[in-house]
Amino acid sequence: MTMRSPLAPAIRLMRAVSKDSWYRGFIIVLTFLIYTAYHLSRKPISIVKSQLHRNCSEIPNPPANISENDTTWCNWAPFDQSNYKELLGSLDTSFLVAYAIGMFFSGIFGERLPLRYYLSGGMVICGVFTCFLGLGYYWNIHALWYYILFQILNGLAQTTGWPSVVACMGNWFGKGKRGFIMGVWNSHTAVGNILGSLIAGAFVSSSWGLSFIVPGIIIGSLGIICFFFLVEYPEDVGCAPPIQNEEAKNGLENAQVMNSSTENIFKSQEAGDLEESGNPQQPAEHPQAISFWGALTIPGVVEFSLCLLFAKLVSYTFLYWLPLYIANVAHFDPKKAGDMSTLFDAGGIIGGILAGAISDFSGGSAITCSLMLILTAPMLFIYNHFGQTSVSATVAMLIVCGMLVNGPYSLITTAVSADLGTHKSLHGNAKALSTVTAIIDGSGSIGAALGPTLASVLSSLGWNYVFYMLIAADLLACLFLARLVYKEIKEMCPCFKTARGHSVSLKHSNSETLQ
Repeated sequence: MTMRSPLAPAIRLMRAVSKDSWYRGFIIVLTFLIYTAYHLSRKPISIVKSQLHRNCSEIPNPPANISENDTTWCNWAPFDQSNYKELLGSLDTSFLVAYAIGMFFSGIFGERLPLRYYLSGGMVICGVFTCFLGLGYYWNIHALWYYILFQILNGLAQTTGWPSVVACMGNWFGKGKRGFIMGVWNSHTAVGNILGSLIAGAFVSSSWGLSFIVPGIIIGSLGIICFFFLVEYPEDVGCAPPIQNEEAKNGLENAQVMNSSTENIFKSQEAGDLEESGNPQQPAEHPQAISFWGALTIPGVVEFSLCLLFAKLVSYTFLYWLPLYIANVAHFDPKKAGDMSTLFDAGGIIGGILAGAISDFSGGSAITCSLMLILTAPMLFIYNHFGQTSVSATVAMLIVCGMLVNGPYSLITTAVSADLGTHKSLHGNAKALSTVTAIIDGSGSIGAALGPTLASVLSSLGWNYVFYMLIAADLLACLFLARLVYKEIKEMCPCFKTARGHSVSLKHSNSETLQ
């Protein structure tokens, strides 16, 4: 009799993992790659800036047919003028204003259109518009309107990304202690920035058109993959839908412990739902979308939206102006400045995960954001004055600044947005998630548009003024969370509960005395 070997360890592991877990893991990876591509395609402009206007005197070998008195031969018109910072800033402003305006409408469309079509179509369009920016190099286009036009179109197309991926994650994952998981997942923002910087930096000195074209091809290709593989709802592939709030989850668990018959009731209800749908594999009916005003009335949406406005102002100023700042202050070439700026994004990965873990442990999202924002202000001051004294100081401070700046930004745009989008006042209707996410991120995008615009004006007066603006914005972001911080402290601190209970009993006794 032939002896048979035991089942292979990898196969045993695959069989041990449930179908639901496989699909959920796949959705995490796919949405991670999708939004990595979005940030990868919007990063090149910050790297190419330092190539569009350079100090020609620092380049040792100008072409032989160039006059020695020509100080603009190494620049790209129209950015060869003395007001080049304002012109470069107009590129950022056109993209970010279009992004901010489009974001408020994108969430509404995202809830009413199939996410797979909306997301994959948006990615392909983003790829086309990004490539057109790079083709300006090969077509020798020097008209400012050309670059502004495609920045505006790209900004509008980029709004298809964030509400869609967050809504898809909300469809697959229920509400709970998910700050750490979402913090890890949200590292796609920093990973996209890093990859975008490295890819753009690889071509910026030789042929900066490829700095746009290669990322454009990448996001377009992933858009095609999204079309063929994205699953919007777990019910569409026969997986169990998530429970959207802790109260419902706890109630279900208690019912299962108290009486096994309750479990049968849930099963019979589920069976009835499947009979109504006719086929357990068919997509189930999904709840109605919420109105824009209805999303605004969810507790905490307005406060976190205003906080993100100023937090994203700081983050996006670094995103678009850090490579140029490093090139000007530390006198690095465009490629080295771009590579050095990735340290800020690397710190952002750590900050997002750390903010999520602290929020999960403490149960206070507003407190976590406020503490990191408070620490950011002095660190920005220190980096501006001492960050370029040595390479080691630059590395350390860029990582720390990235942690503190992007930590609150990451937490608000992921776990906080998802929690608010599945708030208990919605009674389990997760359809509001796309609109809530669009409101919060759209408000943040207003700040993202203001930051680089103000930086383009203030940098001409001196980089110190840019950092003073960033510190003021950081403190304002913290201020808007004051009410929520106070509320979370009251819920966490027993002394508040005791004092509150004592005041209620005292009021009750006084009313009895008066009677």
